[in-house]
Amino acid sequence: MTSTQDRLTIGDFARAAGLTPKALRLYDDLGLLRPAEVDEHSGYRRYAPAQLERARLVATLRLVGMPLARIQQVLDGSPAAAAREVEAYWLQVEADTTSRRDIVTTLVQQLRSEAPDMTLSTDTLHATFGTSHRRGRRDSQQDAYVVRPGLVGVADGYGLRDDLAAAALEAFATAGLEGAVAEVGADLAAGLPDAPSSGTTLTAVVLDGASARITHVGDARVWLVRGGELRQVTHDHTVVAALIEAGQLTPDEARSHEHRNLLNRALTPGVMADEVVLDLRPGDRVVLTTDGVHSYAEDLAPLLLADAAPQEVADAVAAVVVEAGEPDNHTVVVVDLS
Repeated sequence: MTSTQDRLTIGDFARAAGLTPKALRLYDDLGLLRPAEVDEHSGYRRYAPAQLERARLVATLRLVGMPLARIQQVLDGSPAAAAREVEAYWLQVEADTTSRRDIVTTLVQQLRSEAPDMTLSTDTLHATFGTSHRRGRRDSQQDAYVVRPGLVGVADGYGLRDDLAAAALEAFATAGLEGAVAEVGADLAAGLPDAPSSGTTLTAVVLDGASARITHVGDARVWLVRGGELRQVTHDHTVVAALIEAGQLTPDEARSHEHRNLLNRALTPGVMADEVVLDLRPGDRVVLTTDGVHSYAEDLAPLLLADAAPQEVADAVAAVVVEAGEPDNHTVVVVDLS
């Protein structure tokens, strides 16, 4: 039997389970994971180490999008029954996805047939840049960025090739998305042993007159500051981001999950990149960040909205990430338009 002395505070248990205290309180309220004891005076929760396996199971089931009510059925069953319940849930997810794909295909065709011809502005805006590019506590720098007339971009590599992100950005600058994909796919075609374990994201903004054409794959972000408001333009291509957008996972559940950076799209042969066109105005600020920034700087709005020069903004963002311990490579590019 676990003694009171062996029990963990909610903070320690959350870190061990890959959750947040707020998520644990939610699971307690829903009856999915009751603490081993609750102080009758302070209401402070404590957990037994033996509860870690159940907590991690709940976190994993939430990661695949299973509703809370169905998770309870998994927890209440035997291991064999739980396995059948998880398998049945996923078969239903796959069937639902197939049905939605057909609907989306029809909808896209309808919208494309109704879309008016796009006209590009001939106005030319002047751009001023600021950048910060730091290794953080990583052993190597696998982030990369590019700032050139008419092009800004960031990429976040992973795996054995430290140079892949930079190579992909350079290829994009000269040959667009196809060139960047070919750069990444060259290792696969050559059968190099490190190719399957190396990859990169890529987020690039082509500045053309008063328009910005965004090409996005992965979990870097493009932000737009306009009229005193901050908007995230791109969507993260991660498992947890998709679940948050669908209302199947809370930001607090996702924030400390061990798989929070699991990509569901990276720069690979056959990838479908998100393509976004922004009409720009004088006074706009466009900001690009790799996930080493926005994963650890929880509230970027005050920094990006600041009435300061681009380099001052980039330095301020980097300082916040450094203060948070800078666990990862982190890159920010700030573009002010006038």
